[in-house]
Amino acid sequence: MSGILISILVIIILLVCSALISGSEVAFYSLSPNEKDLLKSDDSKNANLAKKLLEKPQELLATILIANNFINVGIVILSSSLLSDLYPPTADNETIRFVLEVFLITFVILLIGEVIPKVYATKNGIILAKFMARPLSIFSSLPPFSWLKSFLTTGTTFINKYAKKRAIKITSDELEQALVLTKEEATSEEDHKILEGIIKFGNTDVKQIMRSRMEVEAFEESSSFSQILEFILNAGYSRIPIYRKTFDDVIGILYIKDLLPYFDEAPDFEWNKLTRKPFFVPENKKIDDLLKEFQSKKMHMAVVVDEYGGASGVITLEDVLEEIIGDITDEFDEDDIVFKQEKENEFVFEGRTSLIDFYKVIENDGKEFELLKGDSDSLGGFMIENAGRILKNREYIQVKNVKLIVESSDKRRIKSIKVILDNQDETN
Repeated sequence: MSGILISILVIIILLVCSALISGSEVAFYSLSPNEKDLLKSDDSKNANLAKKLLEKPQELLATILIANNFINVGIVILSSSLLSDLYPPTADNETIRFVLEVFLITFVILLIGEVIPKVYATKNGIILAKFMARPLSIFSSLPPFSWLKSFLTTGTTFINKYAKKRAIKITSDELEQALVLTKEEATSEEDHKILEGIIKFGNTDVKQIMRSRMEVEAFEESSSFSQILEFILNAGYSRIPIYRKTFDDVIGILYIKDLLPYFDEAPDFEWNKLTRKPFFVPENKKIDDLLKEFQSKKMHMAVVVDEYGGASGVITLEDVLEEIIGDITDEFDEDDIVFKQEKENEFVFEGRTSLIDFYKVIENDGKEFELLKGDSDSLGGFMIENAGRILKNREYIQVKNVKLIVESSDKRRIKSIKVILDNQDETN
C-alpha cells in the first residue's frame, strides 16, 4: 500500500513539474516588448538568470523540450505501473484498461501539464519566467541532459545552414532579366507590360505615383453648397478631399454618392457633415502594402503625408492598379501626361510631369534616374535637385542618353523641359 501512495505522490510531483516547464515555454517566448524592458530593469538574481537564458533561445527551447518529454514519459510509465497494481489486467478488462491507459492518462497530462499552465503563463509571463529561470539553468547543465541539449542545438543549426544553402534567392532585377530572355513572339506587348509591372510593383513608393498637392482638386470646409455642386457636376470625380484653411490640414473625404440624395437641398445645406474620415499614408510606403490596406479598409483614396505631417498629395486605388495593368480611363478622364512630341526623339514636357509618367512616354526603365533622383518625384524637381539650383532657360543636364533642356523657368520652378534622346548612346 505504501508503494502505491509513493507512486501517486511521485506522479503528482511530476505533473506539477510538467506544468511548470510547459508554462515556462510560453512565459519565455511570449514576453511583450514592455515585459522584456521590465525584465531588463530588474536586477534580481532570477531576473538575471532569465535574461541569460533568453540570450540563447535555441538552447533554452531544447532544454524545455527535453525536460518536458522526460517528465511526461516518467508520468506515463508510473501511471501504467500504478494502474496495473490497482486494476490488474485480465481477459475481461483489456478494453477498459486500454481506454484508461491511453485516453485518461493523455487527458490528465494535456490538461494539467499543458493547457492550464500555458493559459496561466500568457497572463503571468514575467513571474513564471523568473520563477523557472534557476531550475532550467540547473537542468541545462546536468548530464546527460546537457549532452542532449547540445546535440539538438547542433543538429538544428546544421539543418538551418543546409536549408539556407538550398534556398533560392532571386532579386527583382534577376526576374526582370529572366522576363526579357524568356519573352516569346506569341506573347502580346500588353501581357509583357503587365508582367513587368508586377515585378516592379513591390519596389515602388507611394510618392512616385501619387498626384501631387498642386494637381489635387480639393475644397475648404467653409465652401458653399452651390460651389460644391457646380464643381462635382463638371469635374466627374467620385471623391473630393476637404481641408481646413490649407491643404496640409485635410479633415475628410467627401464621397459624391453620399451627396446624391441632397442635390435639391437649400444653398445653406451643411454638406460638410457628410465627409468621411480620411486615410493617411506616408510618402515612403510601398504600393503593394498600400494595396493590401485599401483592400482591408475597403477604401479607394488615401492622403499622402510627408515626414512633417503635411499633405503631399493623394493616391487612389486606380493609381496603384495602373502600375500593373497600365492606364485605366473612363468617360471623364483626360490625357494626364501633358507632353508634345516635336520629332521622333524630341519631346517637350511640363516641369510638373511625374518621373513615372516620363519613363512611360520615353520608354525608359528609369534606373539611372532613380539612382539620382533623391526626394524629387517630378521631372522639374529632378533637374533642380541634380543641378543644386533652378536652372535658367537653355541650360541642361545629361543622364546617359537623355538630355534635359530647360525651355521655360522662373525664380520658383522649371515650367517646361525639352527632352532629346540619343539612341546611339543607348547601345553603348
